Amino acid sequence: MPIPPWNPVWSETAWDQSLNSRLDELTFDLILESPRSTDENLALDETLLYRVAEGRRGPTFWMWDWSERAVILGSYQSVRGEFDAEVASREGFLFGRRISGGGAMVVEPLRTITYSLIVPESVVEGLTFRQSFAFLDMWVIRALRSLGISASYRPINDIISPVAKIGGAAQCRRRRTVLHHVTMAYALDGSMMWELLRLGKPKYTEKAVVSAVKNVSPLSDFTDLPQTTLRVRLAAAFAGIYRTNPSVVTPDELEEMRRRVAEKFSTKEWRMRVE
Repeated sequence: MPIPPWNPVWSETAWDQSLNSRLDELTFDLILESPRSTDENLALDETLLYRVAEGRRGPTFWMWDWSERAVILGSYQSVRGEFDAEVASREGFLFGRRISGGGAMVVEPLRTITYSLIVPESVVEGLTFRQSFAFLDMWVIRALRSLGISASYRPINDIISPVAKIGGAAQCRRRRTVLHHVTMAYALDGSMMWELLRLGKPKYTEKAVVSAVKNVSPLSDFTDLPQTTLRVRLAAAFAGIYRTNPSVVTPDELEEMRRRVAEKFSTKEWRMRVE
């Protein structure tokens, strides 16, 4: 199906539409990754962020995939405050901590779609923080609508259907570079999510960031496409909107990813930075 042009009515956040051309001027490395572990995905995200920041890669779009069930916490969230460890163990969920802020996300193999967009900070110059979220995700609203899914954007960081939330975005900015990533539910056991996460329950520490209590409408409610097909279609839609070059994770990036796993993402110090 053709990809519709951007329509401002699809977002509750408005901005100067003349800024849209900033993304059109870029050429993105497009990476469609095979499933990886929780720590590998989180470490690779950081690795690619710094590669772009250092000029060793151009602007990058990469589509993650997950090899295991996990709860992904934002950088400043409390472990005890966000999920029930007993339920997680019973249901086979690990947990990891990403470098961006925001709330907890539940990810599962073949039931989650995650992507990152890594661009120079100049791309969002002049936009408020809230506007930058909607601006960097206007492509996915267009892509989902091309697939017959009536998606729109709700501040600060939600991709929504007419029914409920589909997914959420988070950002991290380092060295004048923006890492913007999104996790969308393809399929979801809502009752298990409410049992697994401590949504709406008292937090353990005043220092923690608490996840918002919102209903979720997974993409499988609106399409018969398998998750594997849908992620490829979305990546193709991105390539249909912007200039891209097919790319892969290089051997030295994989080596750096493994080092970051060992030194940071798998460590107790990082995972439990907010207990």
